Amino acid sequence: MSTPAEDRAFPVLGASQLAEMASFGSEKPVAAGELLFEAGEASYQLFVVLEGAVEIVRRDDAEATVIASYGPGGFVGELTLFTGQRRFLTARVTRAGRVLVIEQDEFRRLMSLRPALAETIFVALVARREILRTGEGADAIRIVGSRYSPEAMSLRSFAEHSRLAHAWVDVEDAEDSDALLKSIGLSPEDTPAVITPTEVLRRASPAMLAENLGLVFHPTPGYLFDLVVVGSGPAGLAAAVNGASEGLSTVCLDAVTIGGQAGSSSRIENFMGFPNGISGGDLTARAAVQAMRLGARLNAPSEVVGLHAEVGFHAVTLSDDSQIPARAVVVASGAQYRRLAVRDLGRFEGAGVYYAATDLEARVCDGTSVLVVGGGNSAGQAAIYLGQHNCRVTIAIRRGDLTHSMSQYLIERIDADPKVDLLTRVEVQALAGDGHLERATMRHTETGELQEIPCTGLFCFIGAQPATGWLGGSVLLDRDGFILTDRQLPGPPIAGTSSALPFETSVPGIFAAGDVRHGSMKRVAAAVGEGSSAVRSVHERLATDRG
Repeated sequence: MSTPAEDRAFPVLGASQLAEMASFGSEKPVAAGELLFEAGEASYQLFVVLEGAVEIVRRDDAEATVIASYGPGGFVGELTLFTGQRRFLTARVTRAGRVLVIEQDEFRRLMSLRPALAETIFVALVARREILRTGEGADAIRIVGSRYSPEAMSLRSFAEHSRLAHAWVDVEDAEDSDALLKSIGLSPEDTPAVITPTEVLRRASPAMLAENLGLVFHPTPGYLFDLVVVGSGPAGLAAAVNGASEGLSTVCLDAVTIGGQAGSSSRIENFMGFPNGISGGDLTARAAVQAMRLGARLNAPSEVVGLHAEVGFHAVTLSDDSQIPARAVVVASGAQYRRLAVRDLGRFEGAGVYYAATDLEARVCDGTSVLVVGGGNSAGQAAIYLGQHNCRVTIAIRRGDLTHSMSQYLIERIDADPKVDLLTRVEVQALAGDGHLERATMRHTETGELQEIPCTGLFCFIGAQPATGWLGGSVLLDRDGFILTDRQLPGPPIAGTSSALPFETSVPGIFAAGDVRHGSMKRVAAAVGEGSSAVRSVHERLATDRG
């Protein structure tokens, strides 16, 4: 008997639904043993089984593990149809018959013109990805390394936040790590490594993995986008959703991973429509898939390093020196958490010092003592979340209490949580450990007394600074580096004489939204509103330019 999740993931289309789909594709006879696609292919067709049978397999050397099977009325595809990720599994025909082949452009047209059918397909693709992430399909991509390695942590964080189906192989869990690595053709010097269907990536980075999977953005020479969104937090994703839904050719780029700072939030409890709260990762993942379903391109890691105006368009420069021309740009690069001014901090970043408290970090620190530095809502949510994951938590702040910077509901929850302690009027003086953080030394600001606290994880939430260094003076900023917009500007736009539109910067056609903007509320709901509103101004600016 199937489960509700399986029913959502593997619906069987009826005759009327198949008839609706027919005009979007072409029929093709298939023979037993024929491959519809192979792991590693950059192909994005949707296959609908009309007659016969197809199965999805994960190939390991000479063996093949069956992941899913489809008969008449089933459709073969996964979220890669939206994300642009290369196939990581193989589809083969097990019983001869016919399939309907729907090419990528026609698939997007189908999803736009047939909303009821699109809902069935969309729900299935999302459900399949979640099944793949927890089942046999995850072994198609394996990340191998040590839980104490910052480089491995960076890879795992990218894979988790990108919702990639993957498996984690921790060499620390092996009785003989060298033997384990040798059995899969690796040496200790190769780690962290990623084993993909087509290649073994040694000393891998998120950028290498993204390139291998086809997730890195490569500009098409001569193509002019209507809108480029820089940053994929709530403001950037809202801009991408609204831009794509209103017919603008839209690409959204992020230097790290889709979701931004909000995507690493353990829980967001004040966002309308989620009475029990929602994790930042879940919220931004839903928004990302929504944007892609509507036609936007989302790519990460794709670092933007420059922006300048040309005649008739704006040029967005990537870290590989390639450029993306766009008629309009929304800057939503957000803010970055400040780093502690502590010696050896860099040695422990990713190896005990973290700037997010997601399920990944909670699993690494499970059952241990951790330190949360900061007194804002992010710190409070992190402390509660880590306590729920079997950690003994100490919150460390420089003030005498939390009332100045944290919401009352969080303060009450912390007071009632036996796993969370509060240490006031202290600052981090030093960090120590053998390869991984083991303890922190705190200095009491009033007495100068030093106190050593054992901790395997230090979670840093000590305020943020705008991520605007890459702009290089192309738009006007305030003294703290936040972008000035519309009424905040001291005079007419630098490149023109017309008044700036809402959320427009000193350069016509360049807009700012979310935490990166001067005067923003620094709340998820406000960022979503700003990203959506900025696109309204984008339309007005493009209409003005055409006129």
